[in-house]
Amino acid sequence: MRNRLSVLGLTIAGITFAQSVPAPNHDLTGVWRWTGRSVLTVSPETPPFTPLGKQLFDANKPSYGTRAIPPALGNDPQGKCDPLGIPRLLFYGGTNTQEFIQSKDRVVEFFEWMHVYRTIWTDGRELPKEPEPSRLGYSVGKWDGDTFVVDTVGFIDNTWLDHFGDPHSDEMRLQERYRRTDQNNLEMTLTLTDPKIYTKPWVSDKKTFRLEPKTEQAEIFCVPSEEELFNKRMRDPAAGKK
Repeated sequence: MRNRLSVLGLTIAGITFAQSVPAPNHDLTGVWRWTGRSVLTVSPETPPFTPLGKQLFDANKPSYGTRAIPPALGNDPQGKCDPLGIPRLLFYGGTNTQEFIQSKDRVVEFFEWMHVYRTIWTDGRELPKEPEPSRLGYSVGKWDGDTFVVDTVGFIDNTWLDHFGDPHSDEMRLQERYRRTDQNNLEMTLTLTDPKIYTKPWVSDKKTFRLEPKTEQAEIFCVPSEEELFNKRMRDPAAGKK
């Protein structure tokens, strides 16, 4: 019988028993891939809408979920190659990955889809009281024990939260909590507060990301001219649209 301790696990008599490698301290560095479904929302149970929230939700025409219609007849901003915004980018699974790059005063979150990057300030600054509205908002982060906490405000309201057409307003606030459970796994939960649209905070289920061995992300763009040509050739005829 041979006994040896490996980095990946304990091997006894030719059988390897997996052992998790402890997570680095206060370090999210690496390329991560969502381990679940490719189309996600904050969580399966949506909080009740306010009257304005219901009005905006009904006006959105998604191509996923129980209200799905052909993309050519919908109004998903993605169909025009508009930026997805936060938190939709966080849930954009499938082939998409995201990379965390850390420095002394910020964490950069770089998304493979559309090659979009987001700055999370970690230099101790407070959230601005009147931020310039943007699709990704204004983010600050800090460590709470082994959990990286990100608070974000300052959103424009013309993005969707997910593929299902859930709306938000310019008063939306997000808090993400990232915890690296071991070397290769990262857990994230999100709390969305938007009293204009939802009657109570929307707390996500737990999202799990897996560390990718690769160090390069592909160049994946949604090109408006190519999307328009695809619509004319494929989407419009499929929906009977002339």
